[in-house]
Amino acid sequence: MANKDLGLYIHVPFCRSKCPYCDFYSIKYSASTADDYKNAVLRNISAYDEVFDTVYFGGGTPILLYNEIADILKQINLKISANAEITIEANPESTTKEALEILYESGVNRVSFGVQSLNDDELLALGRLHNSQTAINSIIDACEIGFKNISADLMLGIPYQNRQSLYHSINELAKLPITHISAYMLKIEEGTGFYKNPPKLPDEDFTSDLYILTCDELEKNGFFQYEISNFAKRSFESKHNLKYWDSEEYIGIGPSSHSFYGGRRFAVLRNLREFIEMPLQNIYITEENPKTFDEWAMLKLRLSKGILFDEIGQFGVNKDELINKAKIIPKQLINIDETGIYLTKEGFLLSNNIIEKLIF
Repeated sequence: MANKDLGLYIHVPFCRSKCPYCDFYSIKYSASTADDYKNAVLRNISAYDEVFDTVYFGGGTPILLYNEIADILKQINLKISANAEITIEANPESTTKEALEILYESGVNRVSFGVQSLNDDELLALGRLHNSQTAINSIIDACEIGFKNISADLMLGIPYQNRQSLYHSINELAKLPITHISAYMLKIEEGTGFYKNPPKLPDEDFTSDLYILTCDELEKNGFFQYEISNFAKRSFESKHNLKYWDSEEYIGIGPSSHSFYGGRRFAVLRNLREFIEMPLQNIYITEENPKTFDEWAMLKLRLSKGILFDEIGQFGVNKDELINKAKIIPKQLINIDETGIYLTKEGFLLSNNIIEKLIF
């Protein structure tokens, strides 16, 4: 029987250019390669007898392939449940009204824009191809076309950013018809342009202050924090991403995609040509048995609701022992109540250290 609670992630590895901070797998867009890629995606999805209640096109810059994505959704229509959340990531400079209209008509009901900042000097330093007005126009266009669920990415701790400029970005975003904001702290990854030529960045303490400012300002503007880096209007949390943190199963399609399916975690190599040429994508196992308390709790502690006591029995964990561990952690970093244990916004900043003390 098909699992009706399964998520589907499709990695679209095409971009117009590579941002210097990005370590996601992507190559330069090519129309002919995009068509071959689409056929490989359909071939791989057909190998699964499943129904999906969330579909997420990530990248890369998925909106570059709006026609191919519309075709994919048409051909897998019977595998998508009614009222499914269907998300596409979009960069403002690659977003057109035509693309948004075609995607909306094909069933996409959530758009996630890579805004990053609404200050032009910061966007330029990040190597983005759009300016602040282009981002604003894209969000307004999506709303006018009919999208009711619009998300925006915001980056913290980036070149030239200060409290005033971040305050400006947050409050200008809050004026727009968006329902969700993902706020990520910039991390320099090996192999990226910034790794080879490091920019001048705010120090760690100041970046932490920017994170707290973000949490406070978004809350004032009606976006509640439901995960370390994610904030939403009520009922607009990302259903697909919640599958990751709630340890629910999902299938990943495309080079560099990851899956949690059949009780195992596995991934696909970062090789588009191989993905296109192989009858089915070549996977490798990353975890044979990920259903442990440690992994479950680590993911749950990313969420504002944290670890719920009525869910730990499945792992044979003693509630009192867990509470005793939690009591050692400073009170400003963690909360303990009758329902469970969860981190404060200050605790989220030190989540790795807290998780190590609490569950390992």
